[in-house]
Amino acid sequence: MSPNRRDVLRGLGLAALAAPLAACATASRTAAPAPTATAAATSAANPLGVQAAGPLEVVIFSGGNGDKYAVDLHEAAYSKAYPKAKIKHVATQKVGTQLRPRFIAGDVPDVINNSGPEALDLQALVQEGHLADLTPLFEAPSLAFPGKKVKDTLVGGVYENSLIDGVPRVLQYTVAHRALWYNAKLFEAKGWQVPRTWAEFNALGEEAKKAGIALFAYPGQVGPFYQLWNLVYSAAKIGGNKVIIDIDNLADGAWTAEPVRQAVAAWAQIQKDFGDKAYFGLDHTQTQIKHLQDKVLFYPCGSWLENEMAKEKPDSFEYAIAPVPSIGAADAMPYEAIFVGVSEAFFVGAKGKNPQGGLEYLRLMLSREGARGYTELTKNLTVVNGVVDGLQLTSAVNSAAKAQEAAGRNTITDARFETWYKELFDYAQTQTNSVMSGRSTAEQFCANMQKKADELKDDSAITKQTRSV
Repeated sequence: MSPNRRDVLRGLGLAALAAPLAACATASRTAAPAPTATAAATSAANPLGVQAAGPLEVVIFSGGNGDKYAVDLHEAAYSKAYPKAKIKHVATQKVGTQLRPRFIAGDVPDVINNSGPEALDLQALVQEGHLADLTPLFEAPSLAFPGKKVKDTLVGGVYENSLIDGVPRVLQYTVAHRALWYNAKLFEAKGWQVPRTWAEFNALGEEAKKAGIALFAYPGQVGPFYQLWNLVYSAAKIGGNKVIIDIDNLADGAWTAEPVRQAVAAWAQIQKDFGDKAYFGLDHTQTQIKHLQDKVLFYPCGSWLENEMAKEKPDSFEYAIAPVPSIGAADAMPYEAIFVGVSEAFFVGAKGKNPQGGLEYLRLMLSREGARGYTELTKNLTVVNGVVDGLQLTSAVNSAAKAQEAAGRNTITDARFETWYKELFDYAQTQTNSVMSGRSTAEQFCANMQKKADELKDDSAITKQTRSV
């Protein structure tokens, strides 16, 4: 029997932290002001002061989850609530390329799904005054649970990870699990066990090599951050979540710490012994197809993977998730430790024409119908608690739920430097490709990353963020 939503999210409250994807800067800090709608009078029926006839523009990243959910569910719900409002729907796989010129010109959409490899730099947008304060949304009455505020209906970590400079600016909409994905049917057919230790990982690599299968691969062209996650998460398993917190805080020596060096060296060895350099020239879709063809045994990704590859997945393939193997017996976190967090960022354009409508749109996304329908269409869990009980979940979601159950409180925290410091994150991807391809050593990777982090730390023009947990 498939676990219900309550089972899937058990224990998530103290551990779930967001890990948004890569960001792209807006390239300017002189955006022209844009007109905004005058708020209507608030009431119990209209707590956010939405102008009933105000037009609304919604930009959706049409990646693994497509954009059908936005058109058929969330925009349809908005049209039902405000039938006089005209909705403009924009779907794109290049959020940064398409929206950067518009932000500079002051032609700002109302709702933006900031996701994908070209996601916008949130810190830069905040500095330009482009991200609306989501406090009214979090304090508004929930449409999913009457009598509760929106913020009281969400998985732990959502509000905490909405904060930029202490103000809620971003809504992370889905629960995500990141680790190594494999074909459970292939493992069953071969009689292979999922490796728990690095020695077992290497031993399986030898078996896979005999079968003509690469033990592991990641997309070097579009998606090196997938492997960057592996490096950081393995370092956290060795040295604890403090490793990631120090990196985020630009702490002295954070990147040259022994857990980071050890993790990078271990993964570089796996690539050298059991990888295939051809994957450095592929994008994520091409690599994921090779994975579905059983040419790659383990693929690092998030729990959106199954839905992203639904049309290509053969019946012989059953997605299952596994934590990254333990590198040493002295690791601070057990093998079962896995990343569980919230992701898929949405924000409201503060300088858009209808920010009140944008806030209301997000509230409708967090309704029972909006959240449950999203899970049905995309096979991804949302951050709204208790709204999908009884849904039949897929093998990938079931596997992720079991992994989360096994991890308990041993959950790897998010790496927030991804959104806090775009320049560092982009540089880290370049360095990841360099060390994994053998062009540099683990020691050089750590030294280069520390030098870049120190440069950012010393740059007074860059706003610094800090975290304690």
